[in-house]
Amino acid sequence: MSELINVNDFKPGITFSKDGEVYIVIESSHAKSGRGQAHVKAKVRNLYTNAILTMTFTGAEKVEKAFIEKRSVHFLYSDELHSFFMDMENYEQFEIENEKIRNKIHLLVEELELFIIFYKEDLIGIELPKNISLRVVETANAVKGDTVNKSTKRAKLENNIEIDVPQFINTNDKVIINTENLKYVSKVKGK
Repeated sequence: MSELINVNDFKPGITFSKDGEVYIVIESSHAKSGRGQAHVKAKVRNLYTNAILTMTFTGAEKVEKAFIEKRSVHFLYSDELHSFFMDMENYEQFEIENEKIRNKIHLLVEELELFIIFYKEDLIGIELPKNISLRVVETANAVKGDTVNKSTKRAKLENNIEIDVPQFINTNDKVIINTENLKYVSKVKGK
């Protein structure tokens, strides 16, 4: 028999399944309106599609706990159909169809450490680190005297993503970007 979780116990990081999908709680809040029943509003991420949703539950509702397994892996390379990884525990190499990870494949760079997520022996996705370091391959030179201002410019990164970066960033600099919103975080010190 499966374990049930009361939605009143939702905390960030809890995983549950509902209607054949698996979700992870990002945040939740409890509310009671007038004489009505209390309800729980949860911001969740679908682990199959990576979509972020807001779900509302009645206060006493229960959902099935989803026991997910995470394996630490290194990304090796991709071809047209598959991406190749190495399990960090047993050093076995394996492949994943690019279609299964299409919403994150553009962030994979050689030697990146990440997690592969399984639910009931089924691969449901990958979990990237919150921030990754990438090299700038193309950007305009800084406007003289404008390097202190808050202005930004476009930069193309080694994985062909274009982001806004501060004026002081140059070609060949390494920058740290947030993998969730693809925004610049900081410059990597040194080279």
